[in-house]
Amino acid sequence: MDAQDDAINVEQAAADFAAEIAYWREVRGMAKRALAAAMGFDPSYISHMESGRHKPTEDFARRADEAMNTGETIWKRWCGYEAAKAKARSMKAAPPASRRAEQPYATGSALIVEHDAARLDYDGQLYRLAMRRLLRNTGSEPVTRYLIRISVDRYPGEPERSNAHYRNHPLTWDELALTATCRGEAMRWEAKHDRDAFKEVWLLFENGQGRFPFYPGESVWIEYAYSVRDQKWGRWFQRAVRLPTEHVEVQLAFPAALDPVVWGTETSMTAQASPLRTAPIRTEEGGMRVFTWTTAAPALHARYRLEWRFRASGETDAIQGEFR
Repeated sequence: MDAQDDAINVEQAAADFAAEIAYWREVRGMAKRALAAAMGFDPSYISHMESGRHKPTEDFARRADEAMNTGETIWKRWCGYEAAKAKARSMKAAPPASRRAEQPYATGSALIVEHDAARLDYDGQLYRLAMRRLLRNTGSEPVTRYLIRISVDRYPGEPERSNAHYRNHPLTWDELALTATCRGEAMRWEAKHDRDAFKEVWLLFENGQGRFPFYPGESVWIEYAYSVRDQKWGRWFQRAVRLPTEHVEVQLAFPAALDPVVWGTETSMTAQASPLRTAPIRTEEGGMRVFTWTTAAPALHARYRLEWRFRASGETDAIQGEFR
């Protein structure tokens, strides 16, 4: 890898840091002014960070993690940026372990999502979420694990109230009942981060009977599912594009008796939230109203959010949920 490639990696790491800030700010439903106040910065500084005009800093990363309760994901993006800079400078000494970027996948691996299909079913009390992804390994090493994320926020824009809610009503592994399969084999999983309202999980390409990594040039389907009660999940479903992705499909299925309506927004690193370019398609299936939305070749770091309300319920209190 030459100096130009190293410089590109530094720029990409800085862009990833900026996207992580914008992503969590939207997940937490915080305006730039509100986040700036929580962190002790001027609102313009948040704008400069998200646009990439200011470079990532350690102090900003730590304050942002604390203000938005991200499970240190912004800190890890800063570590990645520091590691990219160190490599570009050809430093002989590795950064201290506490600041070393964590590699999400094996060195030499490069994942592409050929197809990302998600379905959310609601029965009036429980949300059941099922994801199917066709992954392709375009790298030079076998892939042995895949990272997923579950994050919820019942009171967006009110982090103290939301944190208090989840301290009293945390997401639990028992209620999630997470399952995952690949090639017809059950996948083991390991918790990477376990917070009251935030989980990160490694899906492992192995189980008690053996291992089944997928190798360079191969494509495999993985499927995983979990459940969340509506007191903790709620009325939006967001997709953040964190790996190169060729096609995204989302289905939302609600009891028709609730008279659901659905709309959506798209946000990128360079633009605020705007309406989806195409409307979800509505169909009826045995007492359920199903909304389907698709897009091809989504931009890296784009975020797509589908929201809904139930006109027959009379409820107004917003709840939020997100998946990765």
